[in-house]
Amino acid sequence: MEDLVESILDYIRADYTDYAIMLNGEWGSGKTYFWDHKIKPKIESMQLNGKRYTAIYMSLYGISNLEEISKKIFIETTQLMDKNLKKFMDASGVTNIPEYAKTGLDMANFFGVTQNGDRIDYKQFFSTDDKVLCFDDLERANVDVIDILGYINNFVEHDHIKTIIICNEKELSTKLKNSNLEMKTFIATYLLDKEGNLNVKTDKPMVERIRDTIEYVFDKANDYERIKEKLIGETFEYSPEFNYIINGLLMRYEKYPDLIRFLRENTNLIISTFNKSGTRNLRILKHSLNNFKKIFDMVNKSYPNTNNRVMQTMLIFTIAISFEIKAGKITKDKFVNINNNEEYKSILVSSRVFMDNRQFYIKEFDNNYYYNFKAEYRFFKFIEIYVRTRIFDMKVFKEDMEVIRNTVDTDKLPGYKRLLTEEYWKISDDQFDKIIDEVLDDVRNGRIELIQIVKLFAYFAYFIKKGLINYEMKTMKNIFFNGMNVSSLTSSYCPNVNEELSKIALEDDFEPEMEEILKHFNSINSKLKDKMYMEKAADIFKNIPMKMEQFYDRFDKECMNIPIFKYYDTFQMFQRISCASNEDIVTIKEKLADRARRYAKQIKPEMPNIAKLKQVIDDYVDGKDASIKIVMLQDFADELGNILELVNNDVKVKEKESLMVEGQNLVQ
Repeated sequence: MEDLVESILDYIRADYTDYAIMLNGEWGSGKTYFWDHKIKPKIESMQLNGKRYTAIYMSLYGISNLEEISKKIFIETTQLMDKNLKKFMDASGVTNIPEYAKTGLDMANFFGVTQNGDRIDYKQFFSTDDKVLCFDDLERANVDVIDILGYINNFVEHDHIKTIIICNEKELSTKLKNSNLEMKTFIATYLLDKEGNLNVKTDKPMVERIRDTIEYVFDKANDYERIKEKLIGETFEYSPEFNYIINGLLMRYEKYPDLIRFLRENTNLIISTFNKSGTRNLRILKHSLNNFKKIFDMVNKSYPNTNNRVMQTMLIFTIAISFEIKAGKITKDKFVNINNNEEYKSILVSSRVFMDNRQFYIKEFDNNYYYNFKAEYRFFKFIEIYVRTRIFDMKVFKEDMEVIRNTVDTDKLPGYKRLLTEEYWKISDDQFDKIIDEVLDDVRNGRIELIQIVKLFAYFAYFIKKGLINYEMKTMKNIFFNGMNVSSLTSSYCPNVNEELSKIALEDDFEPEMEEILKHFNSINSKLKDKMYMEKAADIFKNIPMKMEQFYDRFDKECMNIPIFKYYDTFQMFQRISCASNEDIVTIKEKLADRARRYAKQIKPEMPNIAKLKQVIDDYVDGKDASIKIVMLQDFADELGNILELVNNDVKVKEKESLMVEGQNLVQ
């Protein structure tokens, strides 16, 4: 993002420009916020050739004629000239004049109530080399875009004023095509009729013929491209760092300790759900978090012991349904006829078991937003109503919560899940010892997933520290060590260790013991990773040479950026490749070469096996009479040599660059 800021500032710093620049990005992605908080302050802090720059911002939203733009520029500039106004703003720490205040100032000037007695400094009007114009919301103006760009071109080409245009070109393109569509359709139909082509039977549908005529006669898109080419020197794509921005959004809830703690603990869920929405609209995310605040407050007030997993699901559902409705993906009534979680689940079962595609959208919604998130209760009618209508229906809320309380009973959850999903102080004293014994028995017998055992150790170490359980730390560590060994026989490899462990707070007081547990876990997890990849490699490579389509499909999807050859026997690989057709040998060779160019660092661990495979092929073809198969295998071996050289050199270069950076940091 800093590179984008610098690129824009380079344009401002340039001595001479006869072009504007454009900042393009989707609606709600934070372009205006980026201007206000990143670009504008830096522009106004610049001083070039003894002059400080003044940034003049104008939103074109709703503008209905070019005169309104002129008025806006005049209002902004005259207010900036007012010395008393500047003095007040400096003393008050105000950086932007509110629109309400602008209206009052304009009317005061109109009625002769001046803010100071100075005459207008005409020199200010003729000064253009210290101004930067910013026009926002180009696509939302009610004036022809071509006319607006022609108007702006006067400032850029004749006065050489630095000018920035902020817009959403995707929506602009749609607007150009759809403006006055009824009139265009009428004229296109009339022209087709006059030409005798309206009722002619052709393979091309009528709708398509009308659309082609409209594009031919009313080609505004080409007009736009022509004037853009003349006016816009550079277009910058605004792609915000969403993770950073989302963390910033949460800061507005800092004064609500329970809520902010919950949101901070579930930041990954928020980011994940936002990404799954398929939009880049931060405005909708803001609204959905505001919706969730109301939901969180009501649940905590009326049902304070609600299961943490249920609250997490409510968070996902609130964000998900907000995006689905407000981003225009669905009509508002898509969920209207679903009355409760039971109906929602029955639709899913019907869709999946009986392949009933009448509710295809619901299945896709569930698969998308709840992927890898298991929860029995996934639909909340009171939330759906609240997001859709803005009415918090207390009757429906109580009905939903009573069902949840009766069906999601924490007392029936396994003990280890209760410890991991709810605050331990919510467990009654008479239940606590029983749960501790139950969890330790599950740990000893390896009935818990490996990563969960690591999390549980943090809790048990904490309980020992607080004196809640009567165990020595050494004894507890041995129980967990042995339990991890047993669990490793049935556990799966955990790829996102840091993300999983970030869900718990690790106390410094038992850091040595925790480090030993983590070291043992990492050792086991590494072996599970090898086991997983060995199974994957065997399953994928067995498709050579008989099921090559399946091999190509799975290799492209699952093996491009992992060192899969590290986990497969070299001689078996040679046998399979040598039995493949000559065409497939060439295809595999090209695929491996492309893979090495794109993912050299990631596949470095498999290079010893690649070297062995090359040697095996070289030994096989050595001394044999030439044939197409032998030539293809020799070419394959030669390409493996190129891959070895490419990968090893690429890794060495990156390591050297890394050392240089570290050296520079040490010098600084």
